[in-house]
Amino acid sequence: MRHVLEIDDLSVPELERILELARRPVAEVPPLLSGQGVACYFAKPSARTRNSTEMAVVQLGGHPVYITAEEVGIDQRESAEDVTRTLACYHRAICARVFEHELLERMAAVDVVPVINLLSDGGHPLQAIADVLTIEAECGPVAGRNIVYVGDANNVARSLVLAIGSLGGKVTVVAPPDRRFNEVDVDRLSAAGAPFTYGDRPEAVTDADVVYTDTWVSMGQEGERDQLLRTFEGYQVDDAMMARNPDSIFLHCLPAHRNEEVTDSVLDGAQSRIWPQAANRLPAVRAVLQWLLEVNTEGGA
Repeated sequence: MRHVLEIDDLSVPELERILELARRPVAEVPPLLSGQGVACYFAKPSARTRNSTEMAVVQLGGHPVYITAEEVGIDQRESAEDVTRTLACYHRAICARVFEHELLERMAAVDVVPVINLLSDGGHPLQAIADVLTIEAECGPVAGRNIVYVGDANNVARSLVLAIGSLGGKVTVVAPPDRRFNEVDVDRLSAAGAPFTYGDRPEAVTDADVVYTDTWVSMGQEGERDQLLRTFEGYQVDDAMMARNPDSIFLHCLPAHRNEEVTDSVLDGAQSRIWPQAANRLPAVRAVLQWLLEVNTEGGA
């Protein structure tokens, strides 16, 4: 059974196949989920992730079922493994947005239906696929492109480095020393052949094809807000930073904390591509679902 919990679960040809599926128009999407359901488990709320996932299931002919943490009580009412087996009785796949990546690994280890990571503290692979689709549409092939990620080296950054590195691009991570990748992440990126470098702010964006940032205070970190704002002082993406390369584009996985990690003028400016990027979340999850349905079906391609 194949699952997608992180970008490096995929070989380069498999990632390229998913990207190819994502580029196809909706009219060419086969109804692989006709008469079937997909469990959409959300331990934390979302706007883009829920809407893109549910509509992807619909476009594949299926029925999405939104499930909250309170409804199933993983590891309280039932173990993660038993919840997975229960959902597999009714659904062709499980898509899950969780806090701890380990929970996804436990669900996938049951190996009864494909499991897709909609977001965890370890990675955000569907966002990275949407990012690649956006970069390709705006800049051309990823190979040889320089993506400069400014801010917290978090789950989004890790998946981005894995995806861009797999396709021959490079990522420069501009982050405070105490908000860079940990040793486990560095080892995983190295093993996956996804090189990256650290850069100083803001000069690193001069040669950027893409400038990318994420929130400094993620969901669940509200208690650390004041400390994080002090840590990231000077890392805000503003007009002066973007002006270092007027040909670059700006991306943000959203939601944005306006005038915190990025200014209004950049988010709404001519270099911003945040709304095409958000729109690409739909073909990204649809393509991953389609690929998993194909490869997990005997004789599937």
